[in-house]
Amino acid sequence: MTVVCGPEGPIRARRSPAPPPIRAVLFDFSGTLFQIGTYADRVRALLPDPVGEAEMEEILTSLETGLQDPGVIEAQRGRDVSAKAHRHAFTTWYASAPALAPYADALYEQLRAPEHWRPYADSEAVLARLGARGIALGVVSDVGWDLRATFAHHGLADHFSSWVHSFEHDSEKPDPRLFQHACGELGVEPGETLMVGDHPSKDGGAASAGLRSYVLPAGASPGSERGLAAVLRLVPA
Repeated sequence: MTVVCGPEGPIRARRSPAPPPIRAVLFDFSGTLFQIGTYADRVRALLPDPVGEAEMEEILTSLETGLQDPGVIEAQRGRDVSAKAHRHAFTTWYASAPALAPYADALYEQLRAPEHWRPYADSEAVLARLGARGIALGVVSDVGWDLRATFAHHGLADHFSSWVHSFEHDSEKPDPRLFQHACGELGVEPGETLMVGDHPSKDGGAASAGLRSYVLPAGASPGSERGLAAVLRLVPA
């Protein structure tokens, strides 16, 4: 509803036109539909010798500290605009932890490996229910590799008809072109499309392209319920 104001206050309220029904939903990848295993589990799976709790704490602290390293910070700039930049950003960060430096490339390949990612417990059911309602689905992700193999490994690829990976477009969210490209592939207007993600500025930025957006709260652990049932309430049958 729009309120028309004069010099002395409101004159009258005008009813805004109802938004068009949602015909498509775009999803972010990491932190929205999937989450990778914990760093502790990944490090233990990679290092040749058993890692005790004290040693693991030291490694994880080194990773946290590395995020403040000027070289790591610089490597993170524009990390999602190309496959090369993405690899460089992560391997530079991994190498900032002395115990992980010899394994930086292996850790990156682990990051790309479908088996190290887990769908949230409610991902499959929500995607299936949206598909049953005739809602077109797409993925829009800031990422450095093609995600279709990961979705296929977990039996979820067939739900989607559009895949927009930032590295293939030399850009990253919230660039409106990424969202508009997905809408074009799905044959829907931006105003008929909902973007679902976990990053307020990147995924919420879909509004600048004319989409509606829903930003999930942070904090869900791998394999838990993500709260995706809320999407079903936003896209009624």
